[in-house]
Amino acid sequence: MVKRTLFFAVFVSLIGCAFAQTRVDSLIAILNDVETDEILVVAHRGDWRNAPENSLQAFKNCIDNGVHMIELDLKKSKDGHLIIMHDKTIDRTTNGKGNPENYTLAELKEFRLKNGLGRVTTHPIPTLEEVLQLCKGKILINIDKGYDYFNDVYQLLQKTGTTKQVVIKSGHPLSKVEAENKEILSKVLYMPIVAIDNSDADKIIEDYLTIKPAAFECTFNTLSPDVLRRLQYLQKKKAKIWLNSLWPSLSAGHDDDKAVEEGKEDETWGWLIDNGARIIQTDRPYELLRYVASNK
Repeated sequence: MVKRTLFFAVFVSLIGCAFAQTRVDSLIAILNDVETDEILVVAHRGDWRNAPENSLQAFKNCIDNGVHMIELDLKKSKDGHLIIMHDKTIDRTTNGKGNPENYTLAELKEFRLKNGLGRVTTHPIPTLEEVLQLCKGKILINIDKGYDYFNDVYQLLQKTGTTKQVVIKSGHPLSKVEAENKEILSKVLYMPIVAIDNSDADKIIEDYLTIKPAAFECTFNTLSPDVLRRLQYLQKKKAKIWLNSLWPSLSAGHDDDKAVEEGKEDETWGWLIDNGARIIQTDRPYELLRYVASNK
């Protein structure tokens, strides 16, 4: 009986691993396929409406509900550990005060994250390594506010075997990124952030096309012929386009609140897709998942 129970437990574990690996492999394939019309939905700071932002629970909720990618932010502790934290201080999101770099990891782990209402929860500040272990084989990850720790991130990706499912990004020109991280750049998935309503956007795009990045994250506060031309050009060049529906200034008013609160999904999310977006970062991941599924 013991042997039978043990065999069943091992069997279930193997099936679970195989399923997780199959799922992340399919997501990686979509990310790398420049021809596909499949849309990847990115949850900004995880499921922060139902758990503290940038918490393990916020990321687990995304995994459990079929979100394709999570976005997170990094800071470093006093003793050199990468933690998940958006702000320069821990004041807004925890019951602590001050800069994270002034605390050791052990000290940071004593604090608890706040939820969206500002109430203290039982959730601790996670490390990047904890998030990588949680998400391995299950979901894609986008690291924002992490460029300063490029090499540290790469070492953790190698350690955890998650290099193929993590996208690192920054708004720096290619010349700076290559000067500082050329040896690592070709070993990771990297995405430039380009303000395509700026006059220097054409040069930035041309420079980055030479290294075939994972995608181009395009932002634009206003809509103009130049913005539309650049989106069309990226599509012509078979580049993956990432657009944001988080708030109006990132996509000229094609945002989540308009989609959900005003019921204008086609005019917002639909517009982003029609104009080339194959990756959309949102604060309404479940609603966007439903929209994408209903419009296949």
